[in-house]
Amino acid sequence: MGVTGPPGPVMDRDEVDRALARLGAEHEAIETSLLALQDHAGRRLLEGAELTGVTKERWASAEASITLLWTYFDAYTDALRGARDIRSRRRWSSREDLAELTELLRGESVTVAGSAAGTAATANAPTLHGAGRLSHSFSLTTLVDRMNELYASSLDMVVTADAVWSALPARIDLLAAELQRTRALAHSVGVRPGEHPAGDDLERITHTLTSLREQVVSDPLAFWVRAQGSSAPGGGRPDTTVYDREARALEDVRREIDAVLTVRQDAEQRLVRLRDILSRADRTLAEARTARGEVLAKIAATEVPVVSGPPTVLQEQLATAAEYRRHAQWHRLSPLLESLEQKAEDELLRARESLTAVTQPLAVRAELRGRLDAYKAKVARHGLAEDPFLIERYDAARRMLWSAPCDLRVAGQAVLRYQQAAAELLTAPRVPEQGGLEDRRGEQ
Repeated sequence: MGVTGPPGPVMDRDEVDRALARLGAEHEAIETSLLALQDHAGRRLLEGAELTGVTKERWASAEASITLLWTYFDAYTDALRGARDIRSRRRWSSREDLAELTELLRGESVTVAGSAAGTAATANAPTLHGAGRLSHSFSLTTLVDRMNELYASSLDMVVTADAVWSALPARIDLLAAELQRTRALAHSVGVRPGEHPAGDDLERITHTLTSLREQVVSDPLAFWVRAQGSSAPGGGRPDTTVYDREARALEDVRREIDAVLTVRQDAEQRLVRLRDILSRADRTLAEARTARGEVLAKIAATEVPVVSGPPTVLQEQLATAAEYRRHAQWHRLSPLLESLEQKAEDELLRARESLTAVTQPLAVRAELRGRLDAYKAKVARHGLAEDPFLIERYDAARRMLWSAPCDLRVAGQAVLRYQQAAAELLTAPRVPEQGGLEDRRGEQ
């Protein structure tokens, strides 16, 4: 919206015509804006809504501003019509006509009734000085400025409310529809309030969305974040903090229900695998117990760890899991299966470690036997298989390793003596005049 020039000397005909043209264009622009505001969807919604909170207060102020705005516009229209009538009296306006037009176009020639102008006091808009006066006079410039201010504040309120109503309720409704589908799916797999945390979350989300929608509809301005440094009408964005939080919470619940659904689909396969793992663990422990008896019978002077029996707790939990599956209690079965799978793997690992620990002495004996035979084969390749000293050492080590119970410490020393004797024979020179081999054997 434009403004006219300041008061001054009597205007000539050209100045009057230019001023009237500007005022006419201004009048059309103001009228177009007012009609658009009158027909704005947000304004119609505000008029028919049951408002609360800050929106109720600001709409009462905005309604008073709009009423005053039309009053000002009517006065402006009358003043412009009067000026045009004076200018149209004659083609060449007289000095008196020009003086009257100058006063009308530049002076405080527009009078507004005090009762109408006084309503601005309730509009949170620029108010008139002396609200108790019967009438108030304005220049056309001042009147345009006041209309601009009233229009900007009223449009900001209307646009803001409309932006919130256009954005949030529809999104809340879509999320509520998704929530209902999720609730139905959750109920089908046993996820219910009081029985599963996800069921409690669904109840809370439902109450929050219902309350949020009521608040948004009745007090949209409470959900508006104004843009920093923006003075344009509607500068900002809807506040979706609560909506976004509940949308994330619903997504978390959906993932939880998907996990429960996955359990329902492969529960039998997972139970079979659990039974197999626990059965393998039991067989491994049984093998360890058998091996322990064998070690105690064949190996002397060694500590053999005790082998514990299979844990009955896991079997009881496995039976509970099967019961949950029979009764379609998927929400209970899901965490139990996850726990059981980890415990079963740990139990199988423990059984294997127990078998390894129990059979360690047998493994040591086997390693000593293999080392003894390897050196015997090496000695044979070098033509020393019939050496009586080596034969004596070999037979001593072999008797210890193949006797029961076997003393691993003594047997190990015997194998080491045979190994050292064989190494000396293989590395010693064989020159007859040097002798020494028979002598060294005798010395040893």
